[in-house]
Amino acid sequence: MLSLSPVKLLVIAAVIMLLMGPDKLPEVAHRIGSSWRALKRLQERMESEVREAIPDLPSTSEIARIARSPMGLLNQLADRVDAKEAAEAASSSSDDPAAPEALVPPPLLTSPPLPNVSRADDKSPPFDPSLN
Repeated sequence: MLSLSPVKLLVIAAVIMLLMGPDKLPEVAHRIGSSWRALKRLQERMESEVREAIPDLPSTSEIARIARSPMGLLNQLADRVDAKEAAEAASSSSDDPAAPEALVPPPLLTSPPLPNVSRADDKSPPFDPSLN
């Protein structure tokens, strides 16, 4: 995979500057700057169109923070769900104080026990731990 470190980028830029010479360098720098500005305008225009279409979209910095730390977002969403469930449990228990099942957590899901299967039809020899 191609890895461009800052040192490699500086060497490439120096070689390009030497090859272009002093007379072409300002023209190329101007083209690069105008291209960069056009790209930024395009980005801003696209972002404004997306924000018009989706008004509830978080800010760009918030999206970047989420992309850097997806576990933080998952923890935040889990906290919201827990708080919502606690509020619902509190409101349902306040309606009927004689309903203790509202406070009992649901049972954990467990798998049924595995059946005892014999290997009488298996032609392989039995496992011998002394072979290790």
